Amino acid sequence: MCYHLTSRQGSTEAVIDDNCGISKFYAIADTLSADLQVNFLNQVDDAESLEWDFKYKNQLLTLHYSIFNGVSISPQRGKSVQQQNNAVVEISHFLERRAY
Repeated sequence: MCYHLTSRQGSTEAVIDDNCGISKFYAIADTLSADLQVNFLNQVDDAESLEWDFKYKNQLLTLHYSIFNGVSISPQRGKSVQQQNNAVVEISHFLERRAY
């Protein structure tokens, strides 16, 4: 499953799975790190959510996990909304082709 949501500000969020456990988040993080050579820059781990920031093709993105909303990828606020959106969509299509 993967679908894209567009906000009023024009940014795109890719929902990878809206009904999953934390193990899927870690599997996706491992895939991004191993296959796309992503390095996580900042990791915020709370009781009910995780937010790990990373750079992909010079775009700052965030891998989210919430017990309520599952796993998603979204851009951080930046100057280049279209390039960030393209990076989010590219990663989500890559992850769609993977079996989890």
